[in-house]
Amino acid sequence: MANIKSAKKRAKTNAKRRLANRQVKSSVRTALKKVLAALDPANPNHSNLLEIYRQFVKTIDTAARKGIINKHTAARKKSRLALKINKIKLQSQSA
Repeated sequence: MANIKSAKKRAKTNAKRRLANRQVKSSVRTALKKVLAALDPANPNHSNLLEIYRQFVKTIDTAARKGIINKHTAARKKSRLALKINKIKLQSQSA
């Protein structure tokens, strides 16, 4: 443990921030899992898929804005999910 007062304070601050960042990352992963579950071909009911996707986008954009995840990572994840969603929409329209 640090001996200097400012270093002790910095250690406490880092611990608090780490905990907050971990919670945000967890919420991003949870939102991602919800979208993937809604995309699951075994679950043909895609009625609220867009709403779940919008919630995911909101969550991941917040994390990117706070700097918890990289903005390029957020964009990549959103793009890949959007491609999957559009593919499913096209399949349902053609069927």
